[in-house]
Amino acid sequence: MTIDRRSLLALLAASAIPAAAPAAQRKSLADPMRLGAEQALIDSGLASQFQKAFGRDTGVAVQLVPGRSAPLLEALERGELDAAMTNAPEQEAQLEKQGLAHDRRLIAVGDFVLVGPLEGVGKKAKDPVGIAGERDIAVALVKLAQAQARFVGPVNGSGAHLSTLALWRAAKIAPAAPWYVESKGNALEQAASEGAYTLIERGLWMSRGRKPLALMVDGDPRMVTEVHVMRSFRVNHPAAKLFGQWVSGLQGRRVAASLRGWRPAPA
Repeated sequence: MTIDRRSLLALLAASAIPAAAPAAQRKSLADPMRLGAEQALIDSGLASQFQKAFGRDTGVAVQLVPGRSAPLLEALERGELDAAMTNAPEQEAQLEKQGLAHDRRLIAVGDFVLVGPLEGVGKKAKDPVGIAGERDIAVALVKLAQAQARFVGPVNGSGAHLSTLALWRAAKIAPAAPWYVESKGNALEQAASEGAYTLIERGLWMSRGRKPLALMVDGDPRMVTEVHVMRSFRVNHPAAKLFGQWVSGLQGRRVAASLRGWRPAPA
């Protein structure tokens, strides 16, 4: 069962999307749009707030399918998802270029931050490697490698993992055990428990960051991340196009602007 197409076309024709008709709401609850979402975007509140606000404005149900950006994009290509919200721009662009997904829209902008442990108390607290306040991420990563400081790499295939790999390449460093380990679960929690360094989305750090970790490096343009939504070519759930238009429009920009650590996409 799918959402009535005529009801959704009527919604798309409106400049401000009103609440969907009760019949469309009932159908969407029986057949919600499956939106794959990078786990960090859910944990930071971005994806879930988009989902809630869209449902409130349109009455159309969206089912969030959490995962890592790379596997989600593979599932999108296979038609197992109606749309995907990820922060893996290179992989997204490649999928679109190959004609395996389409309707890619920029919906939010954020950045990654490098966090790590502090030793000492109060104003006398210092990080063991001495990179706190560094603005060049490559310089910071070189110092971490030279000190062989414990570093927890984000979960393989996540948006943070893909960006971390690119940053290590920019630093001309090939991180390796025993000082570098790849997280099998939650990199932030693991880094906190082990007193290690890690790279995460600022929005996630602002919503879930905790001691003994502190922000070490941010502000390098190479740490900027973009969040896109795109649709599958293999399936055509009628709510997917509506969601893309809504989330990249005025209402979506308002949601992104309301969340700490994220900025709305340019109008």
